[in-house]
Amino acid sequence: MPDVQWVEVGRVEDLKETPVREVSVGKTRVALTYRDGSFAAISGVCNHVGGPLGEGRLDGDYIVCPWHYWKFHHRTGHGESGYEQDQVPSYMTKVEKGRVYVDLFSATKRKKQAHKPHPLARPVVRQAGSIRVVGISTTAMTVDHPRYSGSDALLEVALQHARSELQLETQYIKLRELAFRPCEGYYSKSAKACTWPCSITQMDPTDELDRVYEAIVHWADVILIATPIRWGNASSLYYKMIERMNCIQNQETIANRHLLKNKVAAFIIMGGQDNVQGVAGQLMTFFSEVGCQFPQFPFIAHSRGWSAEDMERNVLEVQNSRELHEGAQELVARAADMAKLMVCGQLPEHPLARGGRKAHQLDSEPTG
Repeated sequence: MPDVQWVEVGRVEDLKETPVREVSVGKTRVALTYRDGSFAAISGVCNHVGGPLGEGRLDGDYIVCPWHYWKFHHRTGHGESGYEQDQVPSYMTKVEKGRVYVDLFSATKRKKQAHKPHPLARPVVRQAGSIRVVGISTTAMTVDHPRYSGSDALLEVALQHARSELQLETQYIKLRELAFRPCEGYYSKSAKACTWPCSITQMDPTDELDRVYEAIVHWADVILIATPIRWGNASSLYYKMIERMNCIQNQETIANRHLLKNKVAAFIIMGGQDNVQGVAGQLMTFFSEVGCQFPQFPFIAHSRGWSAEDMERNVLEVQNSRELHEGAQELVARAADMAKLMVCGQLPEHPLARGGRKAHQLDSEPTG
């Protein structure tokens, strides 16, 4: 077998027009660069999750992977920015009679530094204990100047009932108190670029959505979401959160990995505007897509309709409605019953469905 085997990859005049491009040498993907009047070649496969280095960009002497921004020297293949012990193969190049050649036989070795896995990447194993409920508030407000929120108030009623009456473990997460980035479209680059744990969570230790991931994937049996209605939709913080949860749903489609096993989702929807059923439909569609189950009557809701602009009255109705407060308690109890059935394989002592239509009431009147 020869020590050198040059393979032509194209004309100089064509290839020098682009600083970085992907070329194929047989079945091997190569990232070819043209910088300072000469060509260089390294592997086109990133060490991280196989991103296409040949589709990246040059930052000085380094190729930046387009998926998650790992950097490799365009000539040596050595990593940079915390990944100096990583290296992708580099190849010899030459120019002859206006043609560019790459020699795969000259490849250096690929080196992968042992990186400590992210804590969220551990196996999903339910720890022993009582049913656990995480309540997630998606209401946006000024953190230093809180106001009354009907959805938050009923979520707190539900969590208090779960703790004191049902003897369950609870967590309360207010999205407005977390500093987290919006989804930045890794899935739009490639399904494999959308990773679990979330690419942003892995790259940015200051991103606080890891609290939500930890709670819903590794801790909770019941996920109780509370949202106001904003212009006929769930809150903007709700959408910001679930766009980042695409990394959970994507594991189903690309890895056949079910992260949310035996999880129950239920919802509290409050609004001064209408479209309760549209909001509920969106919430239920998304959480079914990530594998959650629902109790009977999976949401409670309240709205006085499109023209009810007197928000003070909306607040008073929620504050004074015994039916809504009882509905929040019954909702979490139904969800916990469903979770117990799924986790333990048995029915609880009390009935599975509580409250019926009463707890699912769309237009509640104050009871005083």
